[in-house]
Amino acid sequence: MKLITLTNKGIYCPQGKFYIDPWRPVDMAVITHGHADHARWGMKKYLCHHFTKPILHQRIGTDIQCQSVEYGEIIMVNGVQLSLHPAGHIIGSAQIRLEYKGYITVISGDYKVQHDGLSTPFELVKCNEFVTESTFALPIYNWLEVEDLNKKLQNWVLKNRENNKTSVFIGYSLGKAQRIMKAVEGLGKIYVHQSIGKLNEAFETVGIDLPDYTVADFKERPKEMEHEIVIVPPALLDSNTIKKIPDHATAICSGWMQVRGARRWRSADAGFAMSDHADWKGLLETVKATEAEIVHVTHGQTEIFSKYLNEIGVNADVVETLFGEDEEESEKEIIENPES
Repeated sequence: MKLITLTNKGIYCPQGKFYIDPWRPVDMAVITHGHADHARWGMKKYLCHHFTKPILHQRIGTDIQCQSVEYGEIIMVNGVQLSLHPAGHIIGSAQIRLEYKGYITVISGDYKVQHDGLSTPFELVKCNEFVTESTFALPIYNWLEVEDLNKKLQNWVLKNRENNKTSVFIGYSLGKAQRIMKAVEGLGKIYVHQSIGKLNEAFETVGIDLPDYTVADFKERPKEMEHEIVIVPPALLDSNTIKKIPDHATAICSGWMQVRGARRWRSADAGFAMSDHADWKGLLETVKATEAEIVHVTHGQTEIFSKYLNEIGVNADVVETLFGEDEEESEKEIIENPES
């Protein structure tokens, strides 16, 4: 029995008559998290976690019909038992668990098994059928422990301060930026780009406690950021906005920094391998631990990862989706294409 099938609108559950993270308008969309490649405009009804709801309102519109639920809360949809479980990717991210006549399917969305101190920690869900991402499914991707990575960010900020430099971090607005804020909390005043500020406000409406921050005024008051900490999205790398900040040093926070040397950092002064996706070890351990009889591999290193899984005895295939066109992929494009 299969509980899901791939259509031209996205991953579909025929028994429940709903889609998971569809990329074309449908009647009902179950959303794993708020990144734009998973949560799109045009659905008649959205279902997501409580913490993702304000993000959808902020990014898609306040007039959407959106139901939110807690992790582990079971709802019945046309006879299918549906529940959301922590994915550890970003705040509010969820794996979607479906059960029908004793058969269980889990769609992971994007996930991270490391606990970043902000997102609800990843929960392993055993199932018959598992859909996994594969963004960093190569053995070269092995992340530092979060505490060790945070220490590197902190040391970089302290060194910049000794050299009378302003620390400017480049990180995706939803997920990465909040992690950076948490990592450098207490080391100085934190300024964020307005795109990050809007998402922070959305999280704060549902009680998420973030470090203190100020929305930066790059046009009128760049001087007040001097020797402090500034966080901006990847699109601003090498922009005139950053150039207005006096005596600054820049650092890119991205999983792609794991293997891309200084020559690919463009004009950045440092790079930190920070990702909200599982690394090679995390992906492998998760897939095995689900005990799934069939594993579907989506966005990322799909062919390589599914081939490897089959070689080690895990029945796997590739499912081509439109996920992965945002966040880490956009960082990769910006880092690799200086003129973009």
